[in-house]
Amino acid sequence: MRGARLAAALTTLALVALTPAAAHAAPVTLTAGHVDVFDIDYTGGVLSLDVLDGTGATDVERAPADVVLQVPAAAKVTVPSGSSWSFLGAPGGTAWVLPQSQNSALLFAGWNTLDVPAGAVQLNSLSLKLTSVAGPGRFVVYTTGSFGTPSKLFDSGDGLPDTRAVTAGTHAHANWGFTAAGTYTATFEVTAQSASTGAVITTGAQPFTFTVLN
Repeated sequence: MRGARLAAALTTLALVALTPAAAHAAPVTLTAGHVDVFDIDYTGGVLSLDVLDGTGATDVERAPADVVLQVPAAAKVTVPSGSSWSFLGAPGGTAWVLPQSQNSALLFAGWNTLDVPAGAVQLNSLSLKLTSVAGPGRFVVYTTGSFGTPSKLFDSGDGLPDTRAVTAGTHAHANWGFTAAGTYTATFEVTAQSASTGAVITTGAQPFTFTVLN
């Protein structure tokens, strides 16, 4: 009897080990609401890069690999005329944009460095780098000023890597543009220099997945 129970227990363990869901949970798809795509933290000399999911009742930090950021058909825009908008395609064409201003039907996507204490890293050393993009079109993060003029922060269409300095203790939003429907994987990393030792610290490369719907 004892041998039969042991055999049954081993069979159960084997089945659990072979179940894909037990090995890795499916990514969470975020569709609308506030999200800090880049939640940059610094604790005990270690930099970390997470997604801060604010789409629910409480904020949840998630690993980038565990999140899919959805860009629905409602994000479609007509590309304006003027050479300053050429990164989104030909004038009158279609692009998909998660906007810098809040729209309840879309993700309100930004970043924050609120958990990087002032003085923890050397001044102007905290940087966010886009190292690679895989996808069917161009991926661009840009801001628009009070007169609507775009200013690019990251652009997969004009050569990578792109590196931008970010300031500790800030929270900001931008426009996230895509020129074609499909799945994009954008790889980012954060680096800084320790204020106390001068050593370079990094989060390492982290992949972020966006699905753009037609």
